[in-house]
Amino acid sequence: MTTTHVPGWIELDGVDNMRDVGALPTTDGGAVVAGRLIRSDNLQELPPASVRHLVDDLAVTDVVDLRTVVEVAKEGDGPMLAEPGVRIHHHTLYTEDTKETGIPAGERKLPWEADRNMGTAAKVRPPHKEEQKHDAYWSQHYLGYLDRRPDSVVAALRAIGEADGAVVVHCAAGKDRTGTVIGLALLVAGVTPEAVIADFAASAERVPRIMQRLARHPVYAANLEGKTVAQQAPRAETMRLLVEALDREGGPETWLRRHGWTDDDTQRLRAKLLTP
Repeated sequence: MTTTHVPGWIELDGVDNMRDVGALPTTDGGAVVAGRLIRSDNLQELPPASVRHLVDDLAVTDVVDLRTVVEVAKEGDGPMLAEPGVRIHHHTLYTEDTKETGIPAGERKLPWEADRNMGTAAKVRPPHKEEQKHDAYWSQHYLGYLDRRPDSVVAALRAIGEADGAVVVHCAAGKDRTGTVIGLALLVAGVTPEAVIADFAASAERVPRIMQRLARHPVYAANLEGKTVAQQAPRAETMRLLVEALDREGGPETWLRRHGWTDDDTQRLRAKLLTP
């Protein structure tokens, strides 16, 4: 029997795409524990009351920030940085996005605007149907994150497993970079692929709001010009293609182990997400 996925939306001033991934089912009949892992779009506009809710009520102790060095330089670290009990883990998913360059980060273009080597996405031969083209492009784009920055992916997953309290993982929109890292974390924890795919696709209903918010920020506005909601909305088939690509390589854990992931890392991540 197919169950309908009900996203655990957290309606909070300052964000549009925040939700708890608790209650997602695992292959052994269990479920992710609520209040352990939260995914979100950019935290820059969180007002003080929202910060207090995250820290005091939801017990957030760690934030995994997947934005690029350029984004952080132009947008700022965000209000959670001022919280003494919260650790910020910054892990960019772009190869050339470093602090060690001759040009200050605040003066550089966003990596996806300037980087000509965007992983394998550009190598995909687009199918004729627009939706297939969309799915093939984006799934390969997400594989590009893994190809470019396996160190950041592993570090982000370790930060989730080692956190004392709840963890917020975010990027700008909370759907692509965040969707990739959250998807890997859930798969390693044993969440059913169908539930991982459904959670990924849930961000689609918030894309109009996300685009409106990001368009108010100069760092993102130019890149969004001419983009449609359909082009930016995540689709279930996109994540399905990513899961299948990982399965062809032996599964997410096999890929992670090639980049330093250990059995202890898996045990910590599962204990974090699955132990009541």
